[in-house]
Amino acid sequence: MVNSGQHTATAGESRHTILVTGAELVEEARALLTAHGVRAIYADGYATSADLAEIARTEAVDGLLVRQGMIDAGVVDASPRLKVIAKHGSGVDNIDLAAASARGVPVLRALAANAQSVAELAITLSVSLMKDVGRLDAAVKAGEWPKTRYVGRDLGGAVFGIVGFGEIGRRAAALARGLGMEPMAYDPVATPGRAADGTLVVRDLAEVLAHADVVSLHCPLTDETRYLMNAERLARMKRDAFLVNTARGAVVDEAALAEALRAGTIAGAALDSFEEEPPRADHPLWSLPGVLATPHVAGASRSALRNMAVQSATAIIDVLQGRGYDARACANEPASRAA
Repeated sequence: MVNSGQHTATAGESRHTILVTGAELVEEARALLTAHGVRAIYADGYATSADLAEIARTEAVDGLLVRQGMIDAGVVDASPRLKVIAKHGSGVDNIDLAAASARGVPVLRALAANAQSVAELAITLSVSLMKDVGRLDAAVKAGEWPKTRYVGRDLGGAVFGIVGFGEIGRRAAALARGLGMEPMAYDPVATPGRAADGTLVVRDLAEVLAHADVVSLHCPLTDETRYLMNAERLARMKRDAFLVNTARGAVVDEAALAEALRAGTIAGAALDSFEEEPPRADHPLWSLPGVLATPHVAGASRSALRNMAVQSATAIIDVLQGRGYDARACANEPASRAA
């Protein structure tokens, strides 16, 4: 971090303005911003990029705290005062990193702030699928009582396949191991072999797909991972295996997934995120059995929301007050600003 003079404004004295794209921040983060002279204004999470650009331009914002919305070049360039963009989370696929870099604006992630929460939902969805919770719930509520004919699966000894062995993937592995499952991870940059926690790490995705009883996605959305789970890779999974996605929606080719479920190529899927959000009411997955869906809330636990908001607010305050930023959290390579 680059250090320079510090100034803390008195409460209520606004020296800077930031735009928050989405729901109101937790009280601790709001108080932190106010105490440091930062006024937060809010935009609807589903506002268009043009709408966000207009607000940023009109309010001459000094920073963006991104919860939702597409932050394209128009938004980045709208305010000449913009000095920092902070993501309320770790995924930055909705931010034009090149545009921010060209402006000399760092894009800062809240590292590991929601990792435990996401890992917990991934495991919850995995267990729900393997134990047929959705199917059994629907059957009982429909007046059926399938007790005498139901045979369930064992978690113990099942292979929990992890795609992306970062902070979230490692936490998911630990939770799976606690249930008696055997974690196996694919990561193109991780060291292959046994990780320190005992997880078998491989460089070949096909190897995980061939062995896993659950394939849980924990990779970022990049050009390389867009539609990573396409028809060809879904076909490599075991017919009685499940797909769980708590990463970004576009990591999965949803049309290919729907076809795989219809054909019985895989046994089921649970999705917390979708390529289009909210998904349309007539989404083809809704008519298929063995599908669980949640509304992109994996990182929405109380502790995760607190951690993400406070980390993001702190990052913005540090930049606006001239203290720089933690390079580990920076998702881009901002060009040097003119003095």
